[in-house]
Amino acid sequence: MTLTRADLETGRLQKLLARADLGLRVWTEAELQASIEQTLRQNPSDQVWVFAYGSLIWNPVMHYLERQVGKMHGWHRRFCLWTPLGRGTPENPGLMLGLDRGGCCRGIVYQIAPELVRSELLLLWRREMVVGSYIPRWVKVNTPEGSLFAIAFLINRSLPSYAGELDFATTVHHLATAQGELGSAADYLDQTVTGLKQAKIYDRGLLNLQRQVMAQRSP
Repeated sequence: MTLTRADLETGRLQKLLARADLGLRVWTEAELQASIEQTLRQNPSDQVWVFAYGSLIWNPVMHYLERQVGKMHGWHRRFCLWTPLGRGTPENPGLMLGLDRGGCCRGIVYQIAPELVRSELLLLWRREMVVGSYIPRWVKVNTPEGSLFAIAFLINRSLPSYAGELDFATTVHHLATAQGELGSAADYLDQTVTGLKQAKIYDRGLLNLQRQVMAQRSP
């Protein structure tokens, strides 16, 4: 299934985690709001953009004014976050994308209208910051229309959910076999690759992963 706007408005992810009793501390609404306000205070410009590198590309959910292809430096897209619920189980956790140190990343930037900033960011934080798996940070993004600053969700290396430097075979195995409440890890990979292709972004690492995952899933 695909995560919907209604899921975020009703706190479905938080409720799923609470029911699953996985020992993860779910952020409260007050903590989410405080994190948003802290992030907005650090905004180096008068606009609010969000950098998408994974599911936000093919399922942004939030309302936005404009979208552009952009490239950021210093971070790269990688499957480095264990997920024991949405796209996996505690016994066979899935893997989600994060921005990890080094390299560069091409993705999509979304501009949020000033009057909708706090309401849209709250939905975004309910989606990305459920248990603090990421660190929101303003990053410089280069686009065909010039450079801008956008909020990017960088992987939080201090949490046990950080997968670290997994070998290729382990990554393929979990992407090929894990499935959870929101669907399979393989579908997440496929939808991300498709979303990137539609934006004319070709990530050779993800394309190679997709080929290997498809081969392992084939009968």
